[in-house]
Formats: sequence, C-alpha cells, structure tokens
Amino acid sequence: MMSRTRFSQFVWGLLAYNVVVILGGAFVRATVSGDGCGDHWPLCKGEVMPTFAEMKTLIEFGHRLSTGILLPLVLLMLVWAFRAFPKGHPVRMASFMTLVFTLVEGGIGAALVLYQYVAHDDSVNRAIVMPMHLIATFFLLMFLALAGWWSSGGQRLDLRCQKGMALSMGIGLFAMLMLGMSGAITALGDTLFPAASLEEGLAQDFSPESHFLLRLRIFHPLIAISAGLYLLLVGGLAIQLRPSPQVRRMAGFMGALFMIEMAAGLINLRLLAPVWMQLVHLLLADLLWISVVLLSAAALAEGVPQVERLADREWEREESRDRSSILDSPSSIPEGERVTWKDYVVLTKPRVISLLLFTTITAMIIAAGVEQMKGPSLLLFLGVAVGFYMAAGASNAINMVLERDLDIRMARTSKRPTVTRKIPPGSALMFAMALLVGSFLILTLTANILSAMLALAGLVFYVIVYTMVLKRRTWANIVIGGAAGAFPPLVGWAAVTGDLSLLAWCLFGIIFLWTPVHFWALALFIKEDYARAGVPMLPVVRGERATAIQIGWYAALTVAITVFPLWLVGKGGEPAFGRFYLAVVVLLNLELIRQAIRLYRRPDHPHAKSLFKYSMVYLALLFLAMAVDRAYWV
Repeated sequence: MMSRTRFSQFVWGLLAYNVVVILGGAFVRATVSGDGCGDHWPLCKGEVMPTFAEMKTLIEFGHRLSTGILLPLVLLMLVWAFRAFPKGHPVRMASFMTLVFTLVEGGIGAALVLYQYVAHDDSVNRAIVMPMHLIATFFLLMFLALAGWWSSGGQRLDLRCQKGMALSMGIGLFAMLMLGMSGAITALGDTLFPAASLEEGLAQDFSPESHFLLRLRIFHPLIAISAGLYLLLVGGLAIQLRPSPQVRRMAGFMGALFMIEMAAGLINLRLLAPVWMQLVHLLLADLLWISVVLLSAAALAEGVPQVERLADREWEREESRDRSSILDSPSSIPEGERVTWKDYVVLTKPRVISLLLFTTITAMIIAAGVEQMKGPSLLLFLGVAVGFYMAAGASNAINMVLERDLDIRMARTSKRPTVTRKIPPGSALMFAMALLVGSFLILTLTANILSAMLALAGLVFYVIVYTMVLKRRTWANIVIGGAAGAFPPLVGWAAVTGDLSLLAWCLFGIIFLWTPVHFWALALFIKEDYARAGVPMLPVVRGERATAIQIGWYAALTVAITVFPLWLVGKGGEPAFGRFYLAVVVLLNLELIRQAIRLYRRPDHPHAKSLFKYSMVYLALLFLAMAVDRAYWV
C-alpha cells in the first residue's frame, strides 16, 4: 500500500513537471528560439554541450535538457506500475500509454528541429505539425492524469453501461483538442506577425491579403466559445446524472477554470499576446484539459451513481406496491414490440419544434429583406432547417432524459419513449449527442459558425438554465428559461447576414415576452399535471387569478415590442416594415388583448385553452407578416 501511495505522489509530481516542460516549449516558440541549436538533434549545434554564445541557444538547450529528463522518469513510472499493481489494473495501461506518447511527442519535436519548422518559419507544414505536437502533449497529460487518478483510488472506467455519458464526455475531449489546435495556430501567428495595436491585429485577421496564419486566428475565439458552451452542457449533465461528490467537484473546477481561461484569453488579446501572458494562457489550457479528463474519469467510473438506473428501480418498487398510484399505462415495452425510427423522432418533440422552425425560416427572409441582400439559397434554407431541427431535437431529447421522474407523473408526457423505457436513457442521450454534433456541422458548413454557435447556445440555455436550474425551483422558470425558445430567429438571421442587428434582437425579444403568455396559458389547463409532478408552475403556486394577471402584463409587453420594429430602418435608410405589417400587427394584438381580458374575467380551462391555441397562431402570423412585408410590400 505504501508503494502505491508513493507511486501516486510520484505520478502527480511527474504530471506537474510535464506541465512545466510544456511551458518551456512554449517559451522557446514565443521567443523565436527554436533554431538555437541549429538543425541538429539530439545534439545541439553538433555538440553534447554547446557554447552559449546566444541566448536562444541557452533557451533551446534548456528545454531539450528538461525534456530529456522525462524519458527516464517515465520508464521508472512504467516499471514501478508493473511492480505495484496487478495484471489488468488500469494504472499499467495508463503508464504504458504515457511512455508511448512521451516518445511520440519527442519524435514530433525532433521533426520540428530537423525540418527547421521553428523560429521564423511560417510554412503550411509548420502549421500542421505544431497542432500535432500539441495533440501528442494533451494525450501525454491525459494518461499521466489517469494514472494518478487510478493510483489514488479512482475506480476503473465502466463504458459498456454508460454509452450515452461516454459519448458526451468523448465529444467534450474532442472539442478541447480542437480548441488546443486552434490555440497553437493562433499563438504561432501572434509570434511571427506581432501587431502594433489591437485594431491593427483585428484588421489583419479579416484582411484577405493577410498571411493564412493571421486569417486563421479568428477561428480560435469562435471555437473557444463553442467548446465552452459544450463543456458547460456536459458538466451539467454529469452533475445531474452522476451525482457523486467527485463529479461535482471536478465539474465545478472545470467550469471555474474555463471562465478564468476565457478571461485570460481576452487579456491576452488586449495586451497583444506578450510572452508571459501566452504562458499563463497555456498553463490554464493544460489545467482545463486535465480537469476535463478527470471529470470524464469520475463520471464514467464503476460504481458511480447513475440517476436513470436509480429512478428505474424506484419506479419498479412503486409499481409493485400500487400500480395505479402512478399511471394506468404500461411502463415497459410490450413483448415483441421493437424500437423504430419513429420512436426516436418522438424524442425530438416535432410538434413543439415546428413553430420554432417556422420563426427561424421567416427570420431568414426578414433578414435578407431588411439588409437588402439576395434571398437565401435553397441549400441555405435546407441546411438551416435541418441543422436547427437537429439542435432543437437534441435539447428536447436531453430534456426527456433529465425529466423522466416528472414525465411519468404527468398524463401529457406519460407515453414518451423514455418513460415507457422503450428507448433507454443512455440510447436517448447518445441520439441527442449525435444530433448536437450533426447540427453544429451542418449549420457551420451550410451557413456559418455564428449560426451554429447560437443554436448550441439555445440548447445549453434550455437544458442548463431552464431544465436543470429553474424548472423545479421557481414559478418564474418560464420567464427566464423561456429565452431558450427565443434563439431561433437569431439563428436564422445570423445564417443570412453573419451578424446580429438590433432588429434581430427585437425578434428575440418578441418571442421572449410572448413565451409566458403562451406557456402559462398551457399551464392553466394542465395545472393538475404539474401539481402531481411537483413542478412549481405559476398556476400551482399562485393560483389561476394571479396567473391571468401575469398573462395580461406580458401580453401588453408583447404588444409593445411587436410595434417597435415599425420605428426601425433598414440598411438603405428606409423603414424596416411597411403598412402591411402595421395592419396585421394591429389585428393580431387586438385579438391577443381580447383573449387576455377574457381569461382575466374567467380564468378557467376553456379560456386558457383558447388563449394557448391563439398564441401559437399569433406568433406564426406575426413572423409571416414580417416576412411577407419585406418580400413584397417594401
């Protein structure tokens, strides 16, 4: 046991030493000292101990020396692991892979020197080899961290029973690799082409005449935001579905590190990437990578609590005591019935998505008209429609995984495939992750990365803010969480224009303020369902009269914001909308106010249902009127 304890301490120390060596390599690159030993390797200028006539020779030789010490240390680790741990123990595998990637990393470093992809070289080959070097470094850190984790008492991975969570974590690790690769290219561009000011640097990024390393820099912050959104999502899923103390700690540590890393990135940009700030930024990136690795290890460990399995056992016990106390519907797949593609379509909630998709498509037409651009092509329409549907479907599928305990108690949701166990939670989560990745790729390739990021942001907001944080805690859940449903027009607008104007945010605001009217009307006539499930919706907590009053206030705010676009002007200085939209918005708003007043007078089931149905027609006709107005009347 003492040997294992010392081994664990040795591995964590070796991990820390590796991080220092990595920072040393970055210092070599940032100070343009990579040719300090010429094109000789492993010798320096053809000598074992060169003369240090130049500072860059000292810097390069010092890095080589620190790197050379790694190999005997890793070999010692491997021998020690095989002596201290039995056959089949994961520490042995992690130690062996540490040796493999130590050799790979050293080999790539040697290639950089021998082919002179160092110092001031700005070739495409260097831009390819450097990210490969970083990937090898990340894998080396990963296996060292896993060796330390398992030798400290962490349980081995259980991937067979956690395929959905495993895929989620795998995507997170891949996103971190992409972020690291883009960061390596950005750092290289900062080193070779320093800017005199922030304005000059941004101009270089967007100039078609700039060196390709400069033009590639713009992708790093976009990838950073996208990766950050996904890490927030996967961290929340891990906390919710694998509620162990280790998972909570690692997810919190990962989230805090990413926020610090983002702040450091902004400071690095503002200060024009000085060497010391590049090192700080890289240190945080290494620590963030290690935290994602350890979160994955904790969430996928054998014996970790799995909420969906615990819930299944609890429901089975409840059914055996009193089947009628839950639902009269069966909770398992009838014998001989197989899962079909239609069951997976149900996971996406197609009826809910249809209205959101409509606002996305009409926003594209509105954007083209207001910005006086050529109408969206068929490929763009199809790409945005499919990509957005996949993103919204992924969020709905994740929602079904997280809310199985609520859905089984509500008649409206009792037949969902996750409730009947026709589709296991792990399969539903894998399906959702496949949709998420597919959505991001399709939107990026057919439209632009901004629209893909906005679709991802809407998904994360819906899952984390609404589903996980607000829905079970406060009646104001839909007021704040409803913002998730307001992202679709932003996605459509950004797909056409590549930016977000004031009118785009106005469309966001319309749906944001309309959502409480729509959703509280629904909550009024299914109040008993929410009460049975223990969800603190406004009618359950405050009653029908208070809900009707709140609906009235939000209906008035909706009326106000739908009139606001009439005062906006388009790109050519002309009004954004004309008389057609004015006529339609007046008629729609008069009926909305009438419905809200009727509900206030009699907050009963029929009036609530009437307002709920009208609210869907209202939003669809409102966005259609904007699109038609821009296409034909202005």
